[in-house]
Amino acid sequence: MRRKLIQLFIYSLVFLLTFSSFGSFGFASQATKGELASIHLEVNESSTDIVTVIVELEEQSVVEAKHNGNVQTKEALAAVRENVIAQVEDVVSSIQVNQEYDYVFSGFSVEIPENEIVHLLGVSGVKAVYPNETYEVATAGDAEFITPEAFSPAMLDSAPFIGSKEAWDAGYKGAGITVAIIDTGVDYTHPDLVHAFGDYKGWDFVDNNDDPQETPPGDPRGGSTNHGTHVAGTVAANGAIKGVAPEATLLAYRVLGPGGSGTTQNVIAGIERAVQDGADIMNLSLGNTLNNPDFATSIALDWAMAEGVVAITSNGNSGPNNWTVGSPGTSRDAISVGATRLPYNKFAVEVTTGQDAEYSSAKVMGFDRDEDLLSLDGKTVGFKAAGFGQVEHFDGDYEGKIAVISRGQLPFVTMAENAKAQGAVGVIVYNHVAGEIPFEIPGMALPTIKMTGADGQQLLAGLEAGYDTVTFEFELTQEVGETMADFSSRGPVMNTWMIKPDVSAPGVAINSTVPTHNPENPHGYASLQGTSMAAPHVAGAAALILEANPDWSPEFVKAALMNTAENLYDENGVLYPHNSQGAGSIRVLDAINVETLVTPGSHSFGIFSNEEDKEVRQQHFTIHNLSDERKRYSISFTGHEGIKVRTSNNLQIQPGRTQDLNFTVQVDAGSLAPGYYEGTFLISDGKQTLEVPTILFVQEPDYPMLNSLNLALSGGNLIGTVNVPGGAEEFNLRIRNADTGALLYETAHATNVPVGTHNFSWNMTIDGQPLTTGRYQINAYARTGTNEFELQGGVLTISEN
Repeated sequence: MRRKLIQLFIYSLVFLLTFSSFGSFGFASQATKGELASIHLEVNESSTDIVTVIVELEEQSVVEAKHNGNVQTKEALAAVRENVIAQVEDVVSSIQVNQEYDYVFSGFSVEIPENEIVHLLGVSGVKAVYPNETYEVATAGDAEFITPEAFSPAMLDSAPFIGSKEAWDAGYKGAGITVAIIDTGVDYTHPDLVHAFGDYKGWDFVDNNDDPQETPPGDPRGGSTNHGTHVAGTVAANGAIKGVAPEATLLAYRVLGPGGSGTTQNVIAGIERAVQDGADIMNLSLGNTLNNPDFATSIALDWAMAEGVVAITSNGNSGPNNWTVGSPGTSRDAISVGATRLPYNKFAVEVTTGQDAEYSSAKVMGFDRDEDLLSLDGKTVGFKAAGFGQVEHFDGDYEGKIAVISRGQLPFVTMAENAKAQGAVGVIVYNHVAGEIPFEIPGMALPTIKMTGADGQQLLAGLEAGYDTVTFEFELTQEVGETMADFSSRGPVMNTWMIKPDVSAPGVAINSTVPTHNPENPHGYASLQGTSMAAPHVAGAAALILEANPDWSPEFVKAALMNTAENLYDENGVLYPHNSQGAGSIRVLDAINVETLVTPGSHSFGIFSNEEDKEVRQQHFTIHNLSDERKRYSISFTGHEGIKVRTSNNLQIQPGRTQDLNFTVQVDAGSLAPGYYEGTFLISDGKQTLEVPTILFVQEPDYPMLNSLNLALSGGNLIGTVNVPGGAEEFNLRIRNADTGALLYETAHATNVPVGTHNFSWNMTIDGQPLTTGRYQINAYARTGTNEFELQGGVLTISEN
């Protein structure tokens, strides 16, 4: 008997909360203070499923109390926490407390029937309840493994590019600085990393032991991992490759388990332990897609920074649109990092076959090195179709040939890796819908050419007619400098309206250490890309900065990185917006040697909406003269002519002193078009000019009506969550033909949807009939007034098997 094979290909990572019919069961996202605790998740009040939530207490954590001028002990807080837990046990049928927090976060994680979460809100001493969010490693694509024979130190170009070698030559290699890797664990036996670990390696919060090793192959709970080891190598490898801070000490905290997935309860526990274990810096190359600064993880990171630990987190891989930054990259104080691509050469390509046909849409999509691409220049090679690039779609001999693949079921990098495994020397990928493929994907395993679906079909028609060879002609068209990676998430942050990322660093095709899980062959290396790879460049840079300036606070380290960052321009020479690059790309030696710091390193003026009168607001930032000489600073502001900023034209500060710079901003919202405006403060001492990026909004910010659409299959249903940041009058799921775009069905209808994250489900029928064989695009749709928004989700494939 033939059976249906159902596959869901999701373009974004999956992060699941709890599920119900959309809009059927809601709860106010903020209760009246003093009556009930606030709640930050949607609850299905008819579900008895056991779920995990994070409970925050009114009683302050040890660090929060300390910084508020109070005294808090772990013993006193434990007594309060036990009292709250006892009250919860009195009003809830059953609970299981998993993690307890006291140092940078006050609370606990608890398993509880979903329909009884409401009872937590009235318990005395409970401040807030948060979802136990799922966090994934923040990579864009799969690893390309590199054999030791093909590896050399020169392959790691990114550390020298940000100025690490100059810092090493100046005597700074990270000695005496401890960096916590909060991730999937670290292979501390890797020959390039063994120097960085002592007897105490850190902690494993997945298996609750003192062995924070990566997940090996064969774990029945999920796939093996390599992410934390790759991150650790970028920070502190010292062997066949050198990380940014090759003499730094590492601690590993395994909070993401098999398959690279973990939850809030372990991430907070990892942050707490890293602070108490004496880490100077912590790196969190993980995240979700929810743009919200007010979650438990962000609170813990902010207090870790206050306690003197430099917290660094990836900004996310959901770019290039604005508002795509996700938690914990939305943290107020932690350093959020975007990803850049190192300078590269751009090539045009002409594709010809033996038949009289033109392939005018052909463009270079991606490649690893120029030599790989140019090895095909002027060559005539055979080509074969390989379906959608799945392993089983490679039928026959591809050795030395070009694999022709349709877009639509796999990430592009996976297509190329599958083709390489079959012996192919290149890939042509064509679109599965009308139009061109809008992506460039650097660092691919094979030279990859993209073209429209029409040209792809023409190529395949020629193959059927016997024209089975293709010739490539490449031409260098442009030398491109360091640019932002398309996948890098952009800010700003909702509610705080802050610029994110704070800084950027290399994150495309980064070569670093990975586990082999084979003691006889321990030297493993791979190329990965993502903001996960950018963040540890900043963690390593922070280690060098702290070695050079051991008395600096996290605020100073952050400001040094931001104040001295290099502006980034796209391939057309246009300056990237602040919400793409932050303050720019880090330069570590400049940050070490800076004589003036401006804090904070960026500024948001918020929202101006008064159309009747001009609005004037007073703000300030602080200038720190770190030198041993008096400095006179000139201050200027560049930005939109409709925004007036008034401040001192100059300022004189004595050596080693600090002074606030007060300024006012005046906005006539009635004369400006609604939208996002940015500007830059320029502070110069005559030798060096520092830049402080700023933003503001006129009228309602232009955040998307929907974001963070996450889908999964469960029990014959399609279930998911979606964030509705501004609420909506109408919502539904739109089911489209994935190949033609035609609208087939609308389901999961809801009206008057409030602000927040909501759940939905679909029984995968259309007009009561089961889905037939085909590919279905799952999109979310929202409308408020005449404004409509449709957010693309995943592709559901139904096939006979």
